[in-house]
Amino acid sequence: MPRPKTDQRTLLSAAVAVPLIIIFTSQLLDMSLGMALILGVLILLRLLYADDRRITIAVMVGILLWAIYLPLAHEENSEFLGIAVLILAYSVMALGLNIIVGYAGLLDLGYVAFFALGALTAGWFMSGFYSEAGKGGEGFAFLVSDPAASLPGIHLNFVFVVILAIIICATAGMLIGLPTLRLRGDYIAIVTLAFGEIIGRIVINGDELHYKDVPVLGGPIEDLFGKGADFSKGRQGITPIDKIDFPGIEPFKSLDLRPWFWTALVLVLLVLFVNYRLRDSRLGRAWIALREDEVAAASMGVPLVKTKLLAYATGAAFGGMAGVFLASLLNTVNADQFQFFFSIFILAMVILGGLGSIEGVLVGAAILVFLNFKFIPDLNDKPREWFNLDLDLSELSSAIYGFLLVMMMILRPEGLLPERRRKLELAEGVGVGATTGVGGPETDVYEARA
Repeated sequence: MPRPKTDQRTLLSAAVAVPLIIIFTSQLLDMSLGMALILGVLILLRLLYADDRRITIAVMVGILLWAIYLPLAHEENSEFLGIAVLILAYSVMALGLNIIVGYAGLLDLGYVAFFALGALTAGWFMSGFYSEAGKGGEGFAFLVSDPAASLPGIHLNFVFVVILAIIICATAGMLIGLPTLRLRGDYIAIVTLAFGEIIGRIVINGDELHYKDVPVLGGPIEDLFGKGADFSKGRQGITPIDKIDFPGIEPFKSLDLRPWFWTALVLVLLVLFVNYRLRDSRLGRAWIALREDEVAAASMGVPLVKTKLLAYATGAAFGGMAGVFLASLLNTVNADQFQFFFSIFILAMVILGGLGSIEGVLVGAAILVFLNFKFIPDLNDKPREWFNLDLDLSELSSAIYGFLLVMMMILRPEGLLPERRRKLELAEGVGVGATTGVGGPETDVYEARA
């Protein structure tokens, strides 16, 4: 076995990161201590043998096997599995937004729109929402088992609903991206923010949007979905949503979180595979060129329209996938879920972990899901106990995330696990010199690194 790297920076990183990971997972997330220690050892090997490809591959395989076994080391309805499933689901959305913001450099503040469309797709095709659909209002079912198969409404298999959500959200992503093609920076953020708010308003007022009123196509649409069909149920929401039901096994149960964990893990692995392949592809390099300098990218022949629209479509597709999964997990699709805060929540994961960094986004998702769904609720009773204050800390969550982001910008602007390019630019000053208006004559030489 080759000797590990022994430079001080590597040893210091390992000495700090590994104990923090073990403490975070075992003490804060309530993971079993044995599984936390195994994870710490795997990450330690990854840090010490970062330049050895064989050991890196072995560590990745070890982490995969560790993740597959992880639910078996905990009770089927344990608090840890509940938070772990949410971490995986939100990681899918964060990785999707990372393509738009981290790779292509398009500041998207309306990502909640894609989550909403994915969740609505589950509400339309995995529930009794369209109760008059089918011949004689008997409903339609495909590759699902009882009781869903015998209920009114449309009940499709989870995999087909995910495919439908990918198509719907990718199309919506390109439509949302069209008005931003000639915009940059903050202007993109304003337009995407507007679209996110528009989707939320449409869902709230969806019970007034009747398909029969659609010009030309209203009749055929109503024939397909049933008499009186509309877009949504407004604030009443769509519930219940069918549980995930794969052929050959029983439908998932709310109190048995192990199948949910493995399904979310498969989604994360799929998204990771696509992310890594895209990052190293011609399209991924075009996104990065677009992020660094749009004018220079266009001058070098990068097709701006196609490149931007593909970034929106890919990121939106991942948001739709996670929306379908969360709708089935939470058993409801409600307009109150589609708030502007949700977009900021996902964006904060990307910024905290590091723009463009795949591993960093996973870390950011784990930390912020823990803060939002475990730390703040657990801490909510403390002000009453300590200071006799009637204070709901959940109302201060936006302020907590804002403070966290401000501190990140001051102390570590590149993120917790930065992408190599951003780390070189922000931490080591590569590419910063007289050509950018910073530095003096002694920094006239511009150093370019891959």
